[in-house]
Amino acid sequence: MKVEFNLIDSENLSVILPLLAELDASIPFDVLESRLTQMIAAGYECIGIYYNENLIGICGVWTLVKYYVGKHLEPDNVYIRPEFRSKGIGKELNSWLKSLAISRGCEAIELNCYIKNQKGQDFWLANEYQAIGIHYQKKLTDF
Repeated sequence: MKVEFNLIDSENLSVILPLLAELDASIPFDVLESRLTQMIAAGYECIGIYYNENLIGICGVWTLVKYYVGKHLEPDNVYIRPEFRSKGIGKELNSWLKSLAISRGCEAIELNCYIKNQKGQDFWLANEYQAIGIHYQKKLTDF
């Protein structure tokens, strides 16, 4: 299966909203829209995964610097439509992410993966990522 990976222009990022809604149906669509606008202003980027010019997957990316890891690429909210999973797209995406990180002078790629997402954990471990911590959260509002 031949897919293409491209950074989506910031002014066109609203095209990812339907896939974000599929990723987490518990978040109201208007909240997703509002948060996306705020994220773009904070430097958020998104890789579009295309098959026959159709958007079939997304991978948000942040280029960050933290004291313990240095400059790094942080992918988040990786989502591939169910009918396109288990076809090697994730492995290709991982290679694309590595090239992007290197081109930006990053020292690492770092990400979060939900504890309940065992397939995701297995994928990242199989692709030479190491679990180095546990991500904690304290919710202050519902949305």
